[in-house]
Amino acid sequence: MTNRLKVLRAERNWSQAELALRLNVSRQAINAIETGKHDPLLPLAFRIARLFGQQIEEIFSDVEE
Repeated sequence: MTNRLKVLRAERNWSQAELALRLNVSRQAINAIETGKHDPLLPLAFRIARLFGQQIEEIFSDVEE
């Protein structure tokens, strides 16, 4: 799965730690998601989408880009 999390975070000038705090997860979790080492569970994916005001499909894709 690919994602746009790093781009969306950078557009807001948020560090991984700041995004993690907003989502109530660890910075390591954000890093793992951004680097494609971990796919978020659905509840976290929904929280991420709500935080950025986008649909899950706009952030996460199951097709390699």
